[in-house]
Amino acid sequence: MKIMFYALRPFDEQAYCDPYSKQYGIDYAYTAEVPTPDNLELAKGCDAVSTNPCLITPEYLEAWAAMGVKFLPCRSIGYDHIPQQKAKELGMRISHSWYPPAGVADYAIMLMLMCNRKVGQILRRADAQDYSLSGKMGRDITRMTVGVIGTGNIGRTVLRHLSGFGCKLLAYDLYPNDEARQYAEYVDLDTLYKSCDIITLHTNATAANRHMIDANAIAKMKNGVVLINTARGTLIDPEALINGLESGKIGAAGLDVVENENGLFYFNHMGDALQNRELAMLRSFPNVIFTPHTAFYTDVNVASMVESAFKAVRAMADGEQTPLEVRL
Repeated sequence: MKIMFYALRPFDEQAYCDPYSKQYGIDYAYTAEVPTPDNLELAKGCDAVSTNPCLITPEYLEAWAAMGVKFLPCRSIGYDHIPQQKAKELGMRISHSWYPPAGVADYAIMLMLMCNRKVGQILRRADAQDYSLSGKMGRDITRMTVGVIGTGNIGRTVLRHLSGFGCKLLAYDLYPNDEARQYAEYVDLDTLYKSCDIITLHTNATAANRHMIDANAIAKMKNGVVLINTARGTLIDPEALINGLESGKIGAAGLDVVENENGLFYFNHMGDALQNRELAMLRSFPNVIFTPHTAFYTDVNVASMVESAFKAVRAMADGEQTPLEVRL
């Protein structure tokens, strides 16, 4: 058994490959490059191809399938970058990663606190030696109502950790669960939109929920609402978000993900004119805190994502059930 790792980071991920390769009895090869038509041949002789979120086309899958690749273990919780229908047609099995939810959950809470306390503006002005107080007054999260959309592992952890702040908690999920009910009241989306001072997203990206936060949804929200997204950029319509920020309907946004981020994030584009106008606009707002998809980035999580690729391939190849496999 052998896995071809694309976009493997030699400064962090690669250190975990050797021990997990030995533990699971699976060989590996790697490149720091994302898949392109010019490097698809690197997967020859491999049973699996592992990627993190990047551009994967149906043609890439056809080429790999012709080489004998059977498994597509993603080094990310999300797997929406994989053309799932084409993978199903080719009989290729997809898996995703698991990692402890606390890292992303606490990062989302950090963004809430930073937005409420105007930390982005405070730091920018401090860089210019402006230490005045005018325009820097924040709000106390303890007195707020926070809405969590998506109560999977990360969303439930957000609720559990937020419960210590004393704020009122509301939640929405297609599949409510009892653990979340210990901390929050489940409500419908319209009720959540109109009731919450802060709304944080923790749901997978699907065709059905693309741009779930659109102009119509934003119009139902409280004036000055704070939006937090550490999940997937496609959940928010960027034009509606920009309009909401310009009008003041949205008081602040903490964004770790944006739409059309593939090819931008995790690369050094210093000095480049980026082909993402929405990102340029969002970065211009003093009440937007933007980070380039780093909420997951802890030592524990990186190790877990690398292990998940080996673990899933070992289980699927041995005919064992694994919760890491995506059921197509």
